[in-house]
Amino acid sequence: MRNFKSIVYISLLAVVSLPTLNSCNDDDFLNRKPLGTAVEGDLPAGGFEEKAFGLYGKLRTQGGITDWDRYWFQNIRSDDAMKGSTPGDASARGNIMDGFVYSPTEFASNWDGHFSLIYACNDLIADVDNSGKTDSGSIINKAEALAIRGFAYFELRRDYGEVPIILNRILTPSDGIKAKSPIADVDAQIISDLELAAEKLPISWPSYPGRATSGFANSILAKLYLYQGNWVKALEKAEVVINSGQYALYNSYETLFKEQGDNCIETIFEVQFLRQAIVNYSNNYFESQGIRGSGDWDLGWGFNVPTQNLVDAYETGDPRKNSTILFEGQDDGFGFTIPTGLAQPYWNKKAYSTPSYRALQGTGKNHWFNVKIIRYADVILIAAEAANELGNTAKAADYVNQVRARARGNNAGVLPNVAAGAGLKAAIKQERRVELAMEGERFYDLVRWGDAPTVLGSLGYQDKNKFYPIPQTAIDQSGGVLKQNPNY
Repeated sequence: MRNFKSIVYISLLAVVSLPTLNSCNDDDFLNRKPLGTAVEGDLPAGGFEEKAFGLYGKLRTQGGITDWDRYWFQNIRSDDAMKGSTPGDASARGNIMDGFVYSPTEFASNWDGHFSLIYACNDLIADVDNSGKTDSGSIINKAEALAIRGFAYFELRRDYGEVPIILNRILTPSDGIKAKSPIADVDAQIISDLELAAEKLPISWPSYPGRATSGFANSILAKLYLYQGNWVKALEKAEVVINSGQYALYNSYETLFKEQGDNCIETIFEVQFLRQAIVNYSNNYFESQGIRGSGDWDLGWGFNVPTQNLVDAYETGDPRKNSTILFEGQDDGFGFTIPTGLAQPYWNKKAYSTPSYRALQGTGKNHWFNVKIIRYADVILIAAEAANELGNTAKAADYVNQVRARARGNNAGVLPNVAAGAGLKAAIKQERRVELAMEGERFYDLVRWGDAPTVLGSLGYQDKNKFYPIPQTAIDQSGGVLKQNPNY
């Protein structure tokens, strides 16, 4: 397997130039305001901005959050994706995630990366609390840390189930040793963090795209309530976002996953990568998914590829199929034909950068657009599912049909509207699968629906596999205070 260069942590305070929320198609990055350079009027003075900016740098650099471990946990465990690359490349990892042969000695970086981010959030929260400052700038910086901490705990909760709740500074190793808390307590902490964040965060950051907003906090809350089966609260929080007037479905589903779609109207939260000639502040997330070939098609390592099962899941004529999957022997959408006879017949098009844009780097590798954490279409489908479970099938069908209408575009002959009625739950499940394909939702959806044993059982899935084992290194470092998840 190819080794990737270590990405040196550099705070966003110093390095990132980014587009604004109102300029999705603007590539004139040289004229953009640098993220991290304070401009009078953008944020009231609070003194904690540098640490707040550092949290966004950690989102890009910590294991499991936006590096390649993210899709090993979130995609490859589903029926939508598999390891890819060549059979011998990362075969141990492939067996673990494709075959559900989980190991407590592998993928520790997912646990470590999320807790490293949580500890950094704790530092900023403590700094603000201990300072006694109550100005709006300081309170907003604290709210950013609360939102990011809530998000990190949400991801840990769905990967591991019970996890330790650590809210204090880590000054000595013993400060990070705590027993696991029940899922209900973890959920309560996530809700507390995100509710406070939603109350204090701005609704938008026109000058600083990529920062946490009240919409981000409410979106993660809506998803958590969906996981709990709290349909009333899931619908409530989703509709706060929907009715905020800040978001809409972007006009092009395919372009949404290219550099033109970065920070567009559909974005609720995405992690920012710098895109500039000769400079690359990204990580291995996209390069590791690039087509594995030779010459002009040596674009990456070839991991996280669509399955035949996903290819077959789309309705006839659904444009999202060709916007999500690159097929060998077919046009890539930019006038180039994908070679045949490569390591895999299908590749993730949502991780395929525009050839002309890719050439800016000079190496031809797959880099440089942002990692989308949550987008408006997901929130609409959360609202649809919650409304349907509450018996409001008319509202649920309307939400689903908004997503289908964007997908069909001007082609009235495909993706007809779904009707309110007995089949709507199945339609919502189908819509979540194809709309969010290769975006890290499918495995968790199957688990929370109770469908994972049926859908994934033939691949080796057992009920214990809904949660990954806690890393053995973490258990050892805790002196046994941390207990392994059941049946591992």
